[in-house]
Amino acid sequence: MSVDAIDMLLHPPARLQIAALLAKVSEMEFAKLRELTRVSDSVLSKHLAALGDAGYVHLRKAAVGGRQRTWASLTRVGARALDAHVAALRALVAHLPAAAE
Repeated sequence: MSVDAIDMLLHPPARLQIAALLAKVSEMEFAKLRELTRVSDSVLSKHLAALGDAGYVHLRKAAVGGRQRTWASLTRVGARALDAHVAALRALVAHLPAAAE
């Protein structure tokens, strides 16, 4: 696998973290994602918009207790892209020796 297989949309650390977190759950509320990624609302919104535009993430909005809430979920396309990206990263570093403990 070559460096060309690295998905530049998923490569920024915050986007990779978002995708990895969403891969573990059916969906996650925006505030929880913000807490776990430790980014601002605006940064998270921009990353989610980019991932959503690519079809990697689905956003669902609903009113809860009179307040608008947003939930994000990883799509099948996003899950496949994440798997391929991680495989490319693993292939890229496969020749490196294991870290000493």
